[in-house]
Amino acid sequence: MSRVGLSPIIVPQGVKVEINGSEVKVEGGKGKLSRSFHPDMSIVLKDDTLTVTRPSDNKTHRSLHGLTRSLLANMVQGVTNGFEKILEISGVGYKVQKIDNGLSLQIGFNRPIEFHLPDGVEAVIEGTNKIKLSGINKEQVGEVAAKIRALRPPDPYKGKGIKYAGEVLHLKPGKAGKAAQKG
Repeated sequence: MSRVGLSPIIVPQGVKVEINGSEVKVEGGKGKLSRSFHPDMSIVLKDDTLTVTRPSDNKTHRSLHGLTRSLLANMVQGVTNGFEKILEISGVGYKVQKIDNGLSLQIGFNRPIEFHLPDGVEAVIEGTNKIKLSGINKEQVGEVAAKIRALRPPDPYKGKGIKYAGEVLHLKPGKAGKAAQKG
């Protein structure tokens, strides 16, 4: 039994939810989101509470139940509070600058890399080595953060590169560290 799917979603004040069959539109202070869900899942809005029910207990319906509820909860949270990811750049000479429609990253290549941000994702640069991405769609913010991190993932020996804030890096010992362990 899905514990995630059973918990109701409380819709805060100022958020409008429209349900047309399997299409759900959520509108709040930060913007609008819409998404179509699997037609077997029934979504009901009653007294500012969204509930998701499934028709049977077969495997696909059980898996869709929790997924549908989580996606709905993310939509409601996105239009009220929004989502953000923070990336940190570390390395000698590594820096980031804001350009008109995206970011210019100097991360150890012979020229800067220009990364264009999609609509719905905003970036704020703090200092020269911190990027704060924000938006109302959790999937889109996470995907953009993953694409920026993939440009220069953290080096396992020195730790240089782009990492998420709070990400713990386990650095490997180099050749000198290996020789010292044997002796």
